[in-house]
Amino acid sequence: MSQLWSRTPVTPGGRLGPAAQHPGRCDSRYLQRRKTLVELARGHRVGDPSPTVDYTEDEHATWRTVHGALGRAHRAHACREVLDAAEAAPVPADHVPQHAEVGARLKPLTGFEFTLAGGFVENRRFLGSMERGYFHAVQFVRHPSVPLYTPEPDVIHDVFGHGIHLASPGFAELYRMFGRTATRLTTPEALDVISRVYWFTLEFGVMGEKGAEAGAGAGSGSGGVKAYGAALLSSYGELERLGSCEVRELDVRAMVATPYRVSGYQPVLFGARGMNHLADTLAGFLEDFDDDTADRLGLRPVPGDRS
Repeated sequence: MSQLWSRTPVTPGGRLGPAAQHPGRCDSRYLQRRKTLVELARGHRVGDPSPTVDYTEDEHATWRTVHGALGRAHRAHACREVLDAAEAAPVPADHVPQHAEVGARLKPLTGFEFTLAGGFVENRRFLGSMERGYFHAVQFVRHPSVPLYTPEPDVIHDVFGHGIHLASPGFAELYRMFGRTATRLTTPEALDVISRVYWFTLEFGVMGEKGAEAGAGAGSGSGGVKAYGAALLSSYGELERLGSCEVRELDVRAMVATPYRVSGYQPVLFGARGMNHLADTLAGFLEDFDDDTADRLGLRPVPGDRS
């Protein structure tokens, strides 16, 4: 992996550096605020109401900045299914929404609600809860000095990415599909395999779109692909760099064997031919997946990097 792809944006101008240099990882005042909100998730039971957060004006201002930038980026780089879902999604323009506000919009549409997380959640709980219509989401906001990229999921990621997905019955069914599969698995190894597939589809997936010319919207070299993955939808920088990514054909075996980074731009993406192709591919893999499937198919996940 090249040095470019092993680094993270650490300044407003997009300068790349080690993830530890991002202000969200080293600003003590910000880290204290983040810790306060993360502590609210301690002992939280899936499905219990999330506490109300008194967001600061600076946090609302960060939301508004990102909202304006992502609105433009989505129109240029997001697939039609995402744009349609966004029309009904709980993404207000002027303030950070509470989890209850998000759930009130999503539940009548697809039956989903947000349930509280403090950060990364282990696979069994995170994926399994989706079967019952709960998506784990955090409440803290990314650092205001680098509003267009965060090295970890924040509430902007969860609302602009997953909140938009979960306003769509088609996308919501894919989440439930992962949830049903995770619920019947018993081994960490099997859960790790399906988490890799989740990562390269619902987090970082792209797809072709009829009428999209090569290089149009997604940038030269991207073949006209459009973003649908939640991590892409919530990251202005990654949307603008789609044309720099290597886009490979949708292939579950290849996903499992491909390195990934949590804190940094992804160098490799996997592209579906459309929503039906995505749904059929995931259904064909997940519906019969069990604890022994990975061994039978010779699937060996490579280590991921959560730095």
